[in-house]
Formats: sequence, structure tokens, C-alpha cells
Amino acid sequence: MQLPRTRALADPLIVLDTCGSTNAELRGRIEAGERLGHPAMLLTDAQTAGRGRLDRTWATPAGSALAASTLLRDLPADIDAWGWVPLAAGVAMTDAVAAQLPGRDVGLKWPNDVLVDGRKICGILAEVTAQGIVVGTGVNTSMTEAQLPVQTATSFAVLGVSVDADRLLAEYLSELIALVDGLIKSADAVASGLHAEAERRCLSIGRDVDVTLPGGDVLHGRAVRLQHDGCLVVDIGGTTRAVASGDVVHARLA
Repeated sequence: MQLPRTRALADPLIVLDTCGSTNAELRGRIEAGERLGHPAMLLTDAQTAGRGRLDRTWATPAGSALAASTLLRDLPADIDAWGWVPLAAGVAMTDAVAAQLPGRDVGLKWPNDVLVDGRKICGILAEVTAQGIVVGTGVNTSMTEAQLPVQTATSFAVLGVSVDADRLLAEYLSELIALVDGLIKSADAVASGLHAEAERRCLSIGRDVDVTLPGGDVLHGRAVRLQHDGCLVVDIGGTTRAVASGDVVHARLA
């Protein structure tokens, strides 16, 4: 993969023929002291041990998906701002995907999935490291219907589109840099505009949702807004609760 537009933005762009987990590989390079700037990106189209929320793992057929991990450095000391980084990635990837799928309903399911017409095309996983935050993204590009991991997933190929990978990654990275740099300067998602951008793209808001919490409890209610720290606020029979982490199912899509 040549990827000239993406290479011009990343510091550096590291492309691997195959990789277990791009997040784990990038973290290992950080720990080994490799020179990595803001942002550095590590990329493969053959991820053999991808990782997701709740330590889920999977492998994707070679050439069927793009797995990219991005290192973001010099983040604000305010830890509340860190919770906005995966949402910033979601906003940026939503826009990059939508640019190549005109006429499709593309949006963000809180906190970390990009959906097209209600089906997942990309997942996002952010992890804190000693040098900053590593944001992993996995985009289904050439995956066939038979290769999709679940019925609620989709891909560019299934949608009949041949994706321009360099354009997708460059537009994602460019917007992610802008959103995170705005967050760094203001240390406030509301002041930087990220809060409004995330709410505008968040498909969960206004929907009845089931939220499975890390301990296994399930909340049933209606998602009403994003809190100042990126938490999802859910109305449960007239009482609101802010959710910092959990798996969300949109009731109409269940």
C-alpha cells in the first residue's frame, strides 16, 4: 500500500503485511522507545488477533479490512478530556466513511461503532499508554457477506463500493488531528466544538437503548444526550443516569 496522502499526515506511517493486534504492536514499539510522533499510525490489511471491547478477539481474512492504530500525544492533563478521544475518532471516521457512501445513513453508535444503514462497518478501541492514547480502528473494506462476523455488520464491498483506502485514512487522520488538537488547546470538548460534533453524529441519542454495563447489569432507557465528559446520559423512567462505559444496543435494531 503506497498511501501518499496518509503518509504525508502520519509521523510516521508504518505499514505491515500482517499483524496480530495493531494496538498491541504499536504499544510494543512505544515501550521499546521507537521514535513516534503526533500522530503516528500503524496499519495492516491482515490482522490476525484483533482486539475489541471486553477483550474480544477476532481475525479478518487478508485484504478484507483495514486495521489502523494511531498514537495521539501531548494530551491535556484533564482526564475528562481523554474520554472524548474515542468519540473524536468516531466523528472523524464517520465523516471519512460517509464521504465515500453518498446517500447512505452513516453515523456513530456510542461509544465506538460507525454504522451504515444501521449495520457496523467500523469499530474503535482506545487505550492509554505512557506516551499518550492509542486509538485502534477496524474498517470492513472488501469483506464479503459470507465473511462478515455477525449479521449486523457490513462492508464497503457488501454495499457495492470499492473503497479508496488512502482517501479514507487521510480524511480520517486529518479530521482526527484537528479535533484532538482543538481539544488539547481548550482542554474542553464543549469549548472546542467536539461535544456538538459528536452529538450531531450520534445515532444513539433519541433512541431506546439497552446498555450492558461492564459488570453485566443491563440498563433499559432512552439515550438523551452526551455529558460534558463524553458519557451517555440515559433516561430510565424519568431518572437520568450517565454511563461511562458499556455495550449499547439500539432497540429498533435488536
